[in-house]
Amino acid sequence: MELLRSNLSRVRIPEPTNRIYKHECCVSFETPRSEGGLFVDMTTFLAFGKDYVAWNYEKTGNPVYLHIKQTRKVVPEDRPSKKPTLLAIGVEGGFDNNEPQYEETHNIVILPDYVTFPFPSVELPEKVRLTVDAIIMAEGAERKEQLAAWTADKKHVSAYAMNLPQIGNDVIVPPSGWKCAKCDKKDNLWLNLTDGMILCGRKNFDGTGGNNHAIEHYKETSYPLAVKLGTITADLEAAELTMGMYCGSLDVFSYPEDDSVVDPLLAQHLAFFGIDFSALQKTEMTTAERELDQNTNFDWNRIQESGQDSELIHGPGYTGLANLGNSCYMAATMQVVFSTRSFNSRYYINQSLKKAFEMAPADPTVDLNMQLTKLAHGMLSGKYSVPALEKNDEENAPILTTNDALEFFLHFLDQVERVNGGSSALDPSRSFKFGIEERILCPSGKVGFNKRLDYILSLNIPLHEATNKGVFFFILSSSSETYTWSYMLTMYICGNSEALEAFHKLKAEKISEGKDVSSDEIVRPRVPLAACLASYSAPEEIQDYYSTAMKAKTTALKTAGLTSFPDYLVLHMRKFVLEEGWVPKKLDVYIDVPDIIDISYMRSKGLQPGEELLPDGVPEAEVESSNPVANEDIVAQLVSMGFNHLHCQKAAINTSNVGVEEAMNWLLAHMDDPDIDAPVSQGAHGNEVDQSKVDTLLSFGFQEEIARKALKASGGDIEKATDWIFNNPDASVSSDMDTSTSSSKPTSDNIELPDGGGRYRLFGIVSHMGTSTHCGHYVAHVLKDGRWVIFNDNKVAASVNPPKDMGYLYFFERLDS
Repeated sequence: MELLRSNLSRVRIPEPTNRIYKHECCVSFETPRSEGGLFVDMTTFLAFGKDYVAWNYEKTGNPVYLHIKQTRKVVPEDRPSKKPTLLAIGVEGGFDNNEPQYEETHNIVILPDYVTFPFPSVELPEKVRLTVDAIIMAEGAERKEQLAAWTADKKHVSAYAMNLPQIGNDVIVPPSGWKCAKCDKKDNLWLNLTDGMILCGRKNFDGTGGNNHAIEHYKETSYPLAVKLGTITADLEAAELTMGMYCGSLDVFSYPEDDSVVDPLLAQHLAFFGIDFSALQKTEMTTAERELDQNTNFDWNRIQESGQDSELIHGPGYTGLANLGNSCYMAATMQVVFSTRSFNSRYYINQSLKKAFEMAPADPTVDLNMQLTKLAHGMLSGKYSVPALEKNDEENAPILTTNDALEFFLHFLDQVERVNGGSSALDPSRSFKFGIEERILCPSGKVGFNKRLDYILSLNIPLHEATNKGVFFFILSSSSETYTWSYMLTMYICGNSEALEAFHKLKAEKISEGKDVSSDEIVRPRVPLAACLASYSAPEEIQDYYSTAMKAKTTALKTAGLTSFPDYLVLHMRKFVLEEGWVPKKLDVYIDVPDIIDISYMRSKGLQPGEELLPDGVPEAEVESSNPVANEDIVAQLVSMGFNHLHCQKAAINTSNVGVEEAMNWLLAHMDDPDIDAPVSQGAHGNEVDQSKVDTLLSFGFQEEIARKALKASGGDIEKATDWIFNNPDASVSSDMDTSTSSSKPTSDNIELPDGGGRYRLFGIVSHMGTSTHCGHYVAHVLKDGRWVIFNDNKVAASVNPPKDMGYLYFFERLDS
């Protein structure tokens, strides 16, 4: 005990602001359940596994640790499950899943000789007891920093619910047998809570769903709330569990708030139309349940290889990553990235855990180099990869929300580049980087060049290049009496786009009849990857291009090529595009991707002999408008509301004079800015936007000019910028272009990039299931040791039929010449 008392000065009672780590080692994936338990430094509150705690003692000299060990309890197999009170997994009140229970023991350990004192004990100094109690009672920093076990978002009470007007009290809605008032749809029906109109819901991107009659009714009447018929249940407990909120709040949608909401007075609002809430039975899937039902469709089964007799794999390089609730996009991306030689060498082969720990700052949990080394050793060493006792059914785990794998990939590489300080010897992200050169030919015969750097090649999908047009025709002819065999055969011989139009016509007819197109009638177009690459390199006309040679606007011709070929080429398929009316749509298409591709023809050639560069210069109008000018109408309206005139000018300028609402939102968000009272800048820096955010919007299929304007109008927020684009379909920007500025990260000819031949081999696929990049599920397939392997979160298995034609991101490795 004297030894402990002599080290009391190294014991610190944690304060509320201290981050306490007690669930996972900060340099490995050891936990209190590991064989050696976990050691918590009672000075820094960092946690270390048995094999790593000595490193911390050597580095810091901190001798006193709280040792936490959890041992599995023996419990009856038939123990009753806890009743869930919240739709969640892995959190208090969530689903139990009969997870094993553990008994936790604590000891005080003093290094370097591992002298041990049991806890609790009245003989321990009070300072030690207070410290240990605080550590045990605290919520671990690991849990706070996790993406969190998935929990359904709680819906907010609608601002329109409490004072909702209701008219037409002679309207009596029957308890069943509903039909849309404007078409024959009998499912996906919504009851408007103001006038009792029953109308069908929105049309999905693939033509299924409703016919938009409910939302069109809102646009005509401004009646705000509607409830989905068939989703309401008198089972109050089930209702509370499903939404975690008020009973009777299932699938109430607020059109002005553009969100699912809670209506606390739903029973009262339904009674107005003669509906007895207690007599209703649930007959329709809620919106959330429809999202969950995505698990059973073809995409999910095909991409995850459900039902295949696949061999589970374990060992070095075959370690799965647990899904923290919505982290599948990270898991899939990291499995592919750490399969590359560059990341493998940087963070595993050439860097030990101890070396990374010694180089890390006082808190290694905030050091990216340390944490990537920890991840690499965890994934590649095989230490945490053990034989699975049985196959689980994780491929059907519901994931409602996630993030975009492409966005994460670009952000991740950007952070790796930053932390490595641009050192070509250390930076593994360089293996993905390449140069792009855009060549602009104006009618004067002179040329200009834009150059930039990128990590991905984002490709449009030219559906008119589909190779299976004939297949569409015969399937249509056998499934619909509308088309004759002779007509279908004629279209097959002609091989034109009428087939696709015929398919959409058939689908529209069935939808108008209240029917859905069956799965065996749906045939997806197959587009060769070569056609996508050719589309990228194809000449593109630029309207209203300002030629510095002609000193006038004209039509120029732009082509693009690569100035270097990276070690690893990542192709992003733009499956999410905008239809007419700015409606987002996911292309239902297969991409035929060969194992080997050759893009040698895509290398840019630069300035050719006999060609002349366009002279430097900018349009006169651009020079005159370089100083920001606020729209006086917007400023006057804001000033009339009581805002400061200078502040109103800044708000208008920083939202590109889009409108009063946007300017007021900016103003309210920046009232406390330290430079809010500074004079309006005469430079253009206020118009600068983060290029990585521009790239993200480009990956969604938006035009670059529109993306930039949207980001300026939304203060750089990607989500708000996307909403701005959808809400401003008539937005336009000047298409003036000048070759003196780059459309992405500028580059120069002398920058050192990896380069080589143009032949590549496919080695990785990140596939996406779901209607949006921000919902659904991501899975990775990686070519390892000569065979394809599926990484589906923590499931690792030999791939029987890798979905090469359904990828979202394709990873290619350059072949040595």
